[in-house]
Amino acid sequence: MNIGAAAAASGVSAKMIRYYEANGLIPAADRSEAGYRLYSDRDVHTLRFIRRARDFGFSMAEIADLISLWRDERRASADVRRIALSHVEDLEARAAALLAMSRTLRHLASCCHGDGRPDCPILDDLAGDVLPGAPLRRAARDVSHDGV
Repeated sequence: MNIGAAAAASGVSAKMIRYYEANGLIPAADRSEAGYRLYSDRDVHTLRFIRRARDFGFSMAEIADLISLWRDERRASADVRRIALSHVEDLEARAAALLAMSRTLRHLASCCHGDGRPDCPILDDLAGDVLPGAPLRRAARDVSHDGV
């Protein structure tokens, strides 16, 4: 099947199929006499695997490792589990960092009068313009570095 059909069958755009091919996640496509890429059902199955792995946020390197394990019938499931749990740790760390940022921004917004005056503690914090020792700056730092 051509790249358009492979894209439709896998849910991966033609552009991303070319990207995955260029980066070795799928083998180089066979070519028709006219030079068009041709993909097999196996390629489409691999593209679906990649799409699902990307949905879970795995990196390209992790996906390459997972594809290798997927194709290896003598794989140890412990290797797959190790990759998955390492990714879970990364996701949880990113979630914690996002929560800390959210709390800091919520605190800064609560300190903003939200009226017609030009004074804005949010912009001051982003610019680092709050005078040293000012309570708002200290409070914002405490919220953003509390490790939660």
